[in-house]
Formats: sequence, structure tokens, C-alpha cells
Amino acid sequence: MTFISPKIRILVSCASMAVAVSAGRPARAQQGQISTGVNRGNATIRIAVASFPAQAADPSLTSLTGEFNDVLWNDLADSGIFQMVSKSLYPLRLPSNPGEVVFGQWTDPPASSQFLAFGNTANINGNLVVIAYLYDVRNPGSPEVLGKRFIATLNEISTRDTAHTFANEIIQSLGGGIPGINMTQLAFVSNRTGHDEIWVMDYDGFNQHPITSYGSLELTPRWSPDDSRLAFTSYASGNPEIAVYSFLSHHLVPFPHYRGLNTTPAWSPDGKRIAFCSSMGGNPEIYVANSDGSSLQRLTFGPTSSTTNIGPAWNPKTGNEIAFVSDRSGSPQIYMMNADGSNLRRLLTAGGDADAPTWSPNGLTIAFTWAVVETGTFDIYTVDVASGQITQLTHNAGSNDRPWWAPDGRHIVFESNRSGRREIWTMLANGTDQRKLTTADANWDPSWSN
Repeated sequence: MTFISPKIRILVSCASMAVAVSAGRPARAQQGQISTGVNRGNATIRIAVASFPAQAADPSLTSLTGEFNDVLWNDLADSGIFQMVSKSLYPLRLPSNPGEVVFGQWTDPPASSQFLAFGNTANINGNLVVIAYLYDVRNPGSPEVLGKRFIATLNEISTRDTAHTFANEIIQSLGGGIPGINMTQLAFVSNRTGHDEIWVMDYDGFNQHPITSYGSLELTPRWSPDDSRLAFTSYASGNPEIAVYSFLSHHLVPFPHYRGLNTTPAWSPDGKRIAFCSSMGGNPEIYVANSDGSSLQRLTFGPTSSTTNIGPAWNPKTGNEIAFVSDRSGSPQIYMMNADGSNLRRLLTAGGDADAPTWSPNGLTIAFTWAVVETGTFDIYTVDVASGQITQLTHNAGSNDRPWWAPDGRHIVFESNRSGRREIWTMLANGTDQRKLTTADANWDPSWSN
């Protein structure tokens, strides 16, 4: 355990910044749809998803078709914009081709659906071929919204990717043009190999695998805007340094080693710069440099010799603002400044101990962790930057920390110990549909790819 401040400290054993200063309880906002919206204020869409049948009695094809159906259903159900029509309300005969759709069976009660996804699968020349449709069943004169033919490899990963791709196209078509997140990934820290290493998994928890194997302490993974690199804190040299891993070369790319603590990297929206915390000048302060470490510039100047500034987060929409955590007011609080360090101001004034700011993709809302004296635990909140309206997203479920927005602005990933140890969870941006993604050993500090 390495302490960097009496009030803000990096807990090396758990990769979390903890705080322990009492303050008044912040006002609780009503939980509900926040300004970013789950479906941008639109009503949820009733959609039916008929199971795709395999066109031949091939055990391998049948198994992969079942996988496709499960992934497609789960992707749409977890999207935050659909009300899934229960399969118990479907007609007995399900369509697999356009000529088999009986529109009234889907628009009338009990199904009462607006849209219908259907299709079929086949093994053609050793490939998985998926024919997929999305119909507006309330427009029988011109029902086709999507008609797709996918060719995939006959294996699980390719089958899942095909289902993710079709789900993404449905979500983008019906969800205001916002792309789905089903092909995105999550980076996180896990100790399941015996060391705290950087891991990556699909957005739904599938395909969990390590990226680093340094046998040391690796923390705070952060994706570059084009997802080609991952910046993180590495103790491989014995000193906490900023490391940058390339998914193209599968090796680290050069970044300078500075003396003292170097941690919490954050990419600028254009991927050309990295902001980070460093104690190279004495106190932990926020610095910014080009992505190769050149043109180093110090952004914060703590008012006292014990002030800590840490955890920068760049506004992804404008690139002109950086949020960060500072204890300059006596307890850890979230502050904002321009990207050149000017126009410093405190974001929250209601007290408590605030940590881990992360911007929504539209640059209007910040999710963060907040502890109140009465409970002594952390919960996830959001604050509308313009109005100051605060919404609490997690309640009475252990300690919840380190939120991170999905690129669709509809989902947030975070860590929670509610199951007895720290695991990775996701939820919709209004706090509903909280789901655990990891189960093996301890997992924490997630970030979402773009």
C-alpha cells in the first residue's frame, strides 16, 4: 500500500483511490431518465425476435444457430431502447422467410409488436450463412427495414460476431442513428493469474483474456479513441509508470519514464495527447503530453505542499475541458479546467467525497463515485454539467466505484463488491438493468472501448 496524500491515496493492492474525510450528505436526486436518456427521451419500442431456424439437421449448425439466437436476443434486450415481446405471446408458426410473415399475428394482441426480426441459417460450402430481416409489421405495404445476408465461419466467435453485427444494425436503425455497442470491448484489471494484470472482454462478458503478463502491478487501463492502443499504469519497472500497449504490434510503444508516481492516463479525443497524474515535480499534479510523451506540460498547481490532483478525464465531445479529482478544498472533490489548465472551477458543492469522473460521449454529463458519511460506502452518480442536476444510480448494494460510459451513452460499466468481492458490472445510464459480467477472482477498474 503506497500513500500519496493524507486524504487521497492510491491503494496499490486494489487499484482504487479511497477517501476518508467527513462531509454533509448530498441531496438525493430522484432516480429516472437522465438528460442523456436511455432512448433519448423516446418511448421504448416493442420488438419481437423470432428464433432463426437452421435449414438442415446438422448438429454443428443447430448448436451455432442456438448461439446466434441467444446473442441476438440478449443484445436487443440489453440495448435500453426495446421492450422485448415475450416469446410466450408469439404465434405457433414462426416465419423464417418474408412470405411466411402474417402481419396481423404480430401487430394484434397478444403480441402487439411494432417490429419483427426473423430469418434463417444454413451451412453453405462450409460457411455459416445467415439470412436476416427486420420488418415494420405495422407497415405491411413496405415492411422491410433491413434485409441482410451474412457469411461467417462455422465457429462460436464468428457466430456471435454475426449476431452482434445484426443487432447493431437494428439498434442503429431504430435508435436514432446511434450505433450499437455489441462489438465493443471492456478493459479491466484482474488478479486471477496471481498478479494484477490488464484483461479485455467483449461488452457482454464473453471472451475474457489477459493483455499483459508482466507479473507485476498493472492498473487504470484506458482505450485510445481509435481503440488501437491502451494506456495504463505499470509497475513492471518497480516504479509506477505510464505504459502504452499497441493492439497492432501487440507490444508496448515508447513513452517516457518520469520519476515519482505516474498514473491515471486519459486520452484526448483526437488521440494525440495523454493527460495523467505525476509527482515528478513533488506533489501529484495533472500533466499533459503528446501520445509519445513529448511536449510535456503541467496543468495544475496545488495551493499547498500536500495537495493532490489526480484522475484526469477529457471531455470527449469538445476536447476543451478536463475533469479531475483534487483535495484542495479539504476532501476529494471533482474539479474542471480548460485543456490548457485555465478556468479552474469546482463541479460539486454539496460535500461528500467524490472520485472517478468520466464524461458521457456527448460531453454533457459526468458520472462519478460519491461517498456519504451516513453509509461510508461509494455509489455511482451522474451530474448534468450545465444545470448541476444530480442523479444517484446505485443504491444499497455494497460499494460501487469507477464508472465508465459506453460509446452509445446508454450504458455505464463500473466495479462493485456487492457479491462479496469486486467484480465488473454494467447498467443502463438511468441505473436500471444492473448485470454482473465477471465471476472469477477479483476484477475492477473497467473502461469501455469506442
